[in-house]
Amino acid sequence: MAEQPRDPAPPGRGDLAEIVALFGASLRRAGLPVGPGRTERFAAAIALVQPETPRDLFSCALATLISGRDQAAVLRRVFTEVFGSPDGPDPLAGLSGVLPGLGSKPPAAQIAEAATAARLHSESSASAQGPADDSEVAEAEQEVLRPYLGSPVERLGGTDFAELSPAELAELTAAMRQITLAVPMRRSRRRRSRPGGSRTNMRATLRQARRTGGHAFRLVGEVPARRPRRLVVLCDISGSMEPYARAMLQLLYCAAGGAGAEVFSFATRLTRLTTALARSSPALALARAARTAPDWHGGTKLGEALREFNDSYGRRGMARGAVVLIISDGWDTGDPELVRREMRRLSLVAFRIVWMNPRTKSSSYEPLAGGMAAAWPYCDAVVSGHSLQAIDELAQALVDPARRRAEVRAVTGSLR
Repeated sequence: MAEQPRDPAPPGRGDLAEIVALFGASLRRAGLPVGPGRTERFAAAIALVQPETPRDLFSCALATLISGRDQAAVLRRVFTEVFGSPDGPDPLAGLSGVLPGLGSKPPAAQIAEAATAARLHSESSASAQGPADDSEVAEAEQEVLRPYLGSPVERLGGTDFAELSPAELAELTAAMRQITLAVPMRRSRRRRSRPGGSRTNMRATLRQARRTGGHAFRLVGEVPARRPRRLVVLCDISGSMEPYARAMLQLLYCAAGGAGAEVFSFATRLTRLTTALARSSPALALARAARTAPDWHGGTKLGEALREFNDSYGRRGMARGAVVLIISDGWDTGDPELVRREMRRLSLVAFRIVWMNPRTKSSSYEPLAGGMAAAWPYCDAVVSGHSLQAIDELAQALVDPARRRAEVRAVTGSLR
């Protein structure tokens, strides 16, 4: 095998950039698709963890350099050749001067140098080996953003929806079909027969008495029937919310309880998407929803969208006694006073208002945005719903039969 050319002006021996670049080159020669991106993440992991034993360093490599269980054996073999056995008791003698402490340069500078060195190694190796076919180049340049040794659902379930590609979001379809977005039950005007009911169903009793010559030997009781409340969804499809909007529309299509929901989108205008989502697959449903709503990636006029919904649909009874789910980060280009007034109108007819704001995933979040601050007192629950794992919190908020608007208003008072 021809000797690999050295990088031009290589960093000094013991430098973090050279260590991770040479290790990445060894992995590429062994057949693993380790490019500059993975090498940079490996350097960042070293800067964060500052491993002192081979086992710690191997854990950093395992978390950043491979994307499947089948690649772990190759990684262990190359790691043993370069650094020694990961199960060895000896400290990292080969990294003395770099670990711990990472030298005198700040970690950010060393990570940037590691990415540059890895890119130079990759280019020099490619030029030395000659041209490769397209499949080999594609495999070598493949970058896995979230390497994880587990199933796709486990790997993507805790990932923020904004970080998922369309292909990764499609992988969650089967998991979303197992979720039920249930809503509380409400008392119906209709009644149903039940033995021992509080009232007597005279019609059913007399119909049964015809079999005994008109003598009612047994009274048929009845109780009020119960049916689920209507679920109304208002989804923000502006530029800042577009990744979450696609994920939530897919969830509403897949989830059994949300299949019959009334769904609206809004950015600069309000669009009804209920008919568009009645398709045979999430991909077709999302494609038609995108064509139906002309303001994808637009600005946000939250107050005007709420006013149009209240005037056109809420007044007709769609929101009366319903559970209203609003999906938005609360950023509004309009007047916050309009948001406050329309949220108050909506709260007078809706049974429960749940607001899904992905920004609330941070424990330090406060409703400082004008639209969110105006709407907060009229919400019964505010949840993040930023990932598949966080959907459980959203499902619990939707099915909760209690109205907690007074409690949320008290919390808001403490934040101001």
